[in-house]
Amino acid sequence: MKNIRNFSIIAHIDHGKSTLADRLLEYTKTVESKEMQNQVLDDMDLERERGITIKSHAIQMDYVRNGEKYTLNLIDTPGHVDFSYEVSRSIAACEGCLLVVDATQGVQAQTISNLYMALDNDLEIIPVINKIDMDSAHPDEVEDEIVELLGCDPDEIIRASARTGEGIPEILEAIVDRIPAPKGDPEAPLQALIFDSVFNPFRGIIVYFKIVNGTIHKGDLVKFVNTGKKYDADEVGVLKLNLSPRDVISAGNVGYIISGIKDSTEVRVGDTITHVANPCEKAIEGFQDVKPMVFAGVYPIEPEDFENLRSSLEKLQLNDAALTFTPESSVALGFGFRCGFLGLLHMEIVQERLSREFNMEVITTVPNVSYKVYDKKGAMTEVHNPAGLPDPTLIEHIEEPYIHASIITLADFMGPIITLCLSKRGILTKQEYISGNRLELSFDIPLGEIVIDFYDKLKSISKGYASFDYYISSYRESQLIKLDILLNGQPVDALSSLTHVDNAVTLGRRMCEKLKELIPRQQYDIAIQAAIGAKIVARETVKQVRKDVTAKCYGGDVSRKRKLLEKQKAGKKRMKQIGTVQVPQKAFLAVLKLD
Repeated sequence: MKNIRNFSIIAHIDHGKSTLADRLLEYTKTVESKEMQNQVLDDMDLERERGITIKSHAIQMDYVRNGEKYTLNLIDTPGHVDFSYEVSRSIAACEGCLLVVDATQGVQAQTISNLYMALDNDLEIIPVINKIDMDSAHPDEVEDEIVELLGCDPDEIIRASARTGEGIPEILEAIVDRIPAPKGDPEAPLQALIFDSVFNPFRGIIVYFKIVNGTIHKGDLVKFVNTGKKYDADEVGVLKLNLSPRDVISAGNVGYIISGIKDSTEVRVGDTITHVANPCEKAIEGFQDVKPMVFAGVYPIEPEDFENLRSSLEKLQLNDAALTFTPESSVALGFGFRCGFLGLLHMEIVQERLSREFNMEVITTVPNVSYKVYDKKGAMTEVHNPAGLPDPTLIEHIEEPYIHASIITLADFMGPIITLCLSKRGILTKQEYISGNRLELSFDIPLGEIVIDFYDKLKSISKGYASFDYYISSYRESQLIKLDILLNGQPVDALSSLTHVDNAVTLGRRMCEKLKELIPRQQYDIAIQAAIGAKIVARETVKQVRKDVTAKCYGGDVSRKRKLLEKQKAGKKRMKQIGTVQVPQKAFLAVLKLD
């Protein structure tokens, strides 16, 4: 055990984690040069296309130093704020981490957020300044920022370039010297923490774990403590680039188990594996259950695909534990699921993965957050969907979630960023300079205001320089009302939203204008209305497609033409009563991008 090191790499998005992982794998000859490619651990097409890590990946490296062999378990992590849950799972399975900071950009919001997560878990931190080969690098300034942040000695900071391979030997030496070996007793009853799982159509569910105490052999009868289910360990092994079977894995190591589990509900991330014959006394303290921030309805385009959508979401939930879903139904869209996501990027990725991995084309409704609704009797209900709002006459008040947002930016963009946050009903709580020209702004903002387009706007007004991180701080009373969209007098529940009184009329007007562009013309007029309760606040009309029916009535008495027009008018009226308006998927998405 003294020669095992478990570590992860944490950083802000785009600071070079995946490239650094590539170099470590190359240097330790874990990956053959013919198999080597950029971002070797990012095995999803989606990760390569977008240049981001979505899943945390684990891999084992063998490193020889002074004739002694060390086993290094690297658990790579994502950097985007929407995937911070993946980071917390990786950190739970490690004893140390590399904190990577870009020499051209310095310390960013997500760097600080992930660092605090690592410090809470008492991890040994090795600071690394990456990209020092870039022309725009300023490593001395970044070094000062890291010293101020960590309070460490400047000599402890390693300067490296993941692209050229400079500093990689020093990083490997620091991992061996500074990160402690895992503590645990190989002779004690088995205690293993599940930190990830993945569905394989041929072998069932593959569960990844870190052994805290004890030893597991191939063929052992094990049980999962939380679910109480028992399984035979058909295969156990360690995680190289591909699965590598072993006969035995002991304390301190990271590995996988295959036991033919078919039902995804039987595996919970954070659960403990133990032996049936000699069980451990108590389960390992798992990490907290994740709380979704953004809710949206996901519906199959064809109603008969409902069960397929359910099984696709269950399989996706296996290796994305942050996704939650419950069945719901909508008048306009039929049966589907109310899904909880960590943010808009997470929602987009889930939608994309459903399409690519499971061939499920879905309609997603307008995302919203959860509100606490108090009635006149003082009872509280949580509402995730505007359709679930009680009658306004019964509501005493509504509370909405507020977040504490931290934005790190250059001083040049301070004005536009403050304007943006104030326009989203934000309250500036703190501003302070971190170093030189960079400052941190802290705001309290309603979560509902940042859900849709805040992050995109922040990036565009700061030319990509501002970094953003947040956590839920509290619920506060707010003047919220339900805005309904009616098509020909029929409410479309999938387009209704909860919004602040001050924004309701302008939002209603903009939604009507947008829908007028997107809804195809029919044989009759379509009235698009925005309503607050019984009061209509905006209206647009999609004009009917007309054909000149009186063209053949040339000459003669005008009453002939009038008779024909009246006949057509009656037909159109009947058509309008039985006709339904098809709302294209584009319309649901366009509401998100009203600006």
